[in-house]
Amino acid sequence: MHHRTKISFVATLAGAFLLAGCVVSEKDAPADSAAVSSTQPLPPAQPMPMPMDSANMAMGDTSAAGGMRVEVDLTARKLTFYKGADSTETYPVAVGSEKWPTQPGNWTIRQVVWNPEWTPPDESWAEEREPRKPGDPKNPLGRAQLVYDPPRTIHGTNQPSSIGKNISHGSIRMRNEDITKLGREIMELSGVGKDSAFYRGVATKRTEKVVVDLPRPVPIRVF
Repeated sequence: MHHRTKISFVATLAGAFLLAGCVVSEKDAPADSAAVSSTQPLPPAQPMPMPMDSANMAMGDTSAAGGMRVEVDLTARKLTFYKGADSTETYPVAVGSEKWPTQPGNWTIRQVVWNPEWTPPDESWAEEREPRKPGDPKNPLGRAQLVYDPPRTIHGTNQPSSIGKNISHGSIRMRNEDITKLGREIMELSGVGKDSAFYRGVATKRTEKVVVDLPRPVPIRVF
């Protein structure tokens, strides 16, 4: 009897020891285990700090997606630039003729070209036309160009009297002072703004073509 009692006591003591060894205290447990198994209420999660460049990019993306876009009304011959939900600018434009209509649709503006050069497109109306260098008075693209669906683009003009008419070969024409203002604003809101020296340079060095790719393309709807 005493021998059985001693064995039972030893077995009970060993079981208690093993059970105690299986319990992991919050102090000794890995952080992820404690987060899962703890019955105490957890403190509110703290947001991870975002690097400044990433934060600015995220804000810029939200701004662009939240409203920055260009819309062209072919019937009204108006271009509207939406900077955001409550900020718009409207400009008169020339659009395609009945024979060479401006194509409706949705695209994105991916480049701003300052002092563009003109290469005749592979279309019948341009067969006998000559290329025109940047700054050439006969260059039909004027001072700047917004590229969205080559060869059709939004561009300046050397024929300001055509604005407001359906007279182009499919592209959208703006007055030079309007396209340069629009191009500058699109660059700044797309994250590639330049200082005043840049804009003075492209205005005075008219024979030098400058291409600026937009890191955040701008939606455009033509209808």
